Amino acid sequence: MKKINIRFEADDSLENIEVIIRANKHDGQISGIIEKLKQSNIKNFTVLDSNKCSCVISEDDIILISSDRKQMRIITENGSYCAKQSLQSIEKLLGKSFLRISRFEIINLKKVRKYDFTVIGTCALNSKIIWKHGLHGGIYRL
Repeated sequence: MKKINIRFEADDSLENIEVIIRANKHDGQISGIIEKLKQSNIKNFTVLDSNKCSCVISEDDIILISSDRKQMRIITENGSYCAKQSLQSIEKLLGKSFLRISRFEIINLKKVRKYDFTVIGTCALNSKIIWKHGLHGGIYRL
């Protein structure tokens, strides 16, 4: 393993953080550093599985989050989980790829294959969402 030197440079012209890795070649150590940096932006959530056991899921695995006022459900690629947080508190923690489509649902736009939103009347949104994993959306009240 090679020695790593870390240096910070302030640059007022930058809006985002820029990370540059300099080395004589791209090897496993460099790949590991890049992967760790990518994972630093991914949030994890502690939820309950169907057996009421605590487990951790990644934000990237979330397809849909819904609330029926009694229970918060998080649908992922690997199954359905329960959460004790409110929809509003979870929404504040989620990244930019999530969109609140109703008072009771938040979707992960990265998991949507196709969608068609049409306004019908003055208080309903007819929404057909086709997920990459086979789920379908419905009519959402605004």
